[in-house]
Amino acid sequence: MNPPKTDARRRHDPGVRGFASDNYAGAHPEVLAALALANGGHEVAYGGDAYTEHLQGVVRSHFGATAEAYPVFNGTGANVLALQAVTDRWGAVICAESAHIHVDEGGAPERMGGLKLLTVPTPDGKLTPELIDRQAWGFDDEHRAMPQVVSLTQSTELGTLYTPDEIRAICEHAHAHGMRVHVDGSRIANAAASLNVPMRTFTNAVGVDILSLGGTKNGALFGEAVVVIEQDAVRRMKHLRKLSMQLASKMRFVSAQLEALFAKDLWLRNARHANEMARRLAEGARAVHGVEILYPVQANAVFARLPHDAAERLQKRYRFYFWDEAVGHVRWVCSFDTTEEDVDGFLAALKEETAR
Repeated sequence: MNPPKTDARRRHDPGVRGFASDNYAGAHPEVLAALALANGGHEVAYGGDAYTEHLQGVVRSHFGATAEAYPVFNGTGANVLALQAVTDRWGAVICAESAHIHVDEGGAPERMGGLKLLTVPTPDGKLTPELIDRQAWGFDDEHRAMPQVVSLTQSTELGTLYTPDEIRAICEHAHAHGMRVHVDGSRIANAAASLNVPMRTFTNAVGVDILSLGGTKNGALFGEAVVVIEQDAVRRMKHLRKLSMQLASKMRFVSAQLEALFAKDLWLRNARHANEMARRLAEGARAVHGVEILYPVQANAVFARLPHDAAERLQKRYRFYFWDEAVGHVRWVCSFDTTEEDVDGFLAALKEETAR
């Protein structure tokens, strides 16, 4: 029996645009070019390649001389690995109730990482020292999982931002309790672009110990990295990465993408553009009768409330998600490749559907 012939053809319509997630976007052409350059010939596997070695210098230029990058496959893997690295078997992680590690990772921190998540309700997705203290107790109580880490998301799941001073206060408070601080930075580029500061300003410069560095949402094909900033906070990281099934054999193809993003300014260009498109979208949506913008639009996500039937009709024209369907909350996300025409077309459809 002859094997089937290869049917290499495009199976989607590249003209279809949406606002469901920055994960829906393709890879940036400069990232694809970097992958092509990294291809061909043989290179050392499992991180012994020239691209992963060079990535270390790139990461240190952003996060300080002691920073070390451990490329991984995806964001959930980065978060679980990072949190495992700074907890004991009896440890727990304090996070916002809306945090990605709690809401959107399928229980991976608990099931795969063996971690207890201690969640705190927040009005805007942001923790404060006072909110952290709701869970930062019982350190010597053997009947309670020991709080050992505070995990922040920058930008948050609600599209809001921590200022550098806010993160400094959290780090000082956590460290005073003997806890470490982790930042889920899947959209860290959008945060830095909006704050108009280097990433170091709200990470290593203010006391963050370990970071999940995002690439996929900002133009990479796949791949993130765990960045260890405080070396004394972790033990045997390379062994833990392998144990957690996050060690890529052909790691050069992860590292080459992160190098393409962060060695120069591609990460910043992409993030600035996505943020600008979100602001354009929010400004237009505010002018539509029946639409309410729920949170400050500080990164590349817009959260809104509109009539449920209008949202359902709009979803048939553009992809996006309900954030809380029971109350009509939706989320619209812009990407590095979102255009002004995309936004304006969406706004026109929004006006039509809310007017019906």
